[in-house]
Amino acid sequence: MKLKLEDVCERGSSSLKQSDILGMTGDYPIYGASGYIGNVDFYHQEKPYVAIVKDGAGIGRTTFHTAKSSVIGTMQYLLPKDNVLPKYLYYVVGHMHLEKYFSGATIPHIYFKDYKSEEFNYDSLDKQKNIVEILGRCEKVISARKRELELLDSLIKARFVEMFENEIEYNKVKLEEIADIVSGITKGRKTKCGELREVPYMAVSNVKDGYIDWTTVKTILATEDEIIQYKLLPDDVLMTEGGDPDKLGRGAIISLPPKDCIHQNHIFRVRLDETQILPRYFAAYLQSSQAKTYFLRAAKQTTGIASINMSQLRGLPTIVPPIELQLKYSLFSEQVDKSKLLSLIKLLEQLITYLYNVFIIYRQDKGEEVEKYE
Repeated sequence: MKLKLEDVCERGSSSLKQSDILGMTGDYPIYGASGYIGNVDFYHQEKPYVAIVKDGAGIGRTTFHTAKSSVIGTMQYLLPKDNVLPKYLYYVVGHMHLEKYFSGATIPHIYFKDYKSEEFNYDSLDKQKNIVEILGRCEKVISARKRELELLDSLIKARFVEMFENEIEYNKVKLEEIADIVSGITKGRKTKCGELREVPYMAVSNVKDGYIDWTTVKTILATEDEIIQYKLLPDDVLMTEGGDPDKLGRGAIISLPPKDCIHQNHIFRVRLDETQILPRYFAAYLQSSQAKTYFLRAAKQTTGIASINMSQLRGLPTIVPPIELQLKYSLFSEQVDKSKLLSLIKLLEQLITYLYNVFIIYRQDKGEEVEKYE
């Protein structure tokens, strides 16, 4: 059965500003767009509810809150009616992508009057209870696995500090002495050759701090000479030229680039001399305090944005420990990455089990017999 959002909840508003609660203490939590703010001596909602960011950055983001709590004015209450469980409402609204209803250029807003007619598949209270229980297990599993991955990442970083950030003075050289560094292809450029071929390319959005994001890989038309010039090879390190100051100099190894994959001009390709420096060590070095300090000092900075050029990257003072130590660190890092992969596989297995049970609920509701998946 299809229902509209307004059929299962009512809108509530808050006029509280964060400045109104400065210095307050108490037993009742209060929340803002970025999460928990603190405790105060009052509350606005007696029962559990859903809150949605209605103003500014993050509009449409949905959170679930327990009874006897409040939110500030940048958020809006969605108060469940008797025909819906609060947590079920949270899951429903969270998958509606209500940010699509935004208006306003300077400060975006969304209004209940615009999205209250959004439709969804409504389930009975008994079925809601089962679904909430299963999805709650999914959330707990995901949270536990995320924590496990964070601990494994911390283990790798701690190992790097233990091995290389000590009082021993290792050899230090400019990056250009141990690597070939090039910028990439420019979009919208004019080419003299009429023979163009469509190939994948790495954009800034693909290069994160320590990993490649494969969510979206775009393509570009390039000549054969350009493909040869910019073609990525396994274990190339890709680095962005700019962005937020805290992400300046971020880089990642591209282990298995797609066939004939190239990179755009806002990305530097660093191809290391692996007789002197190993990719895993160098990628970790980019996240070290020494490298980040250099980039922050060398970068050109405007309001909220920092960038480095080719000369500055080539001049990066790079600590080069003995290759045997680098290899020892790289092997350790690889083993931890294998543990991370196993953790993700276990996560997928558990999620498949839980979500299949949701499928069972719907099939049994139609009177069909479905074998339970263990």
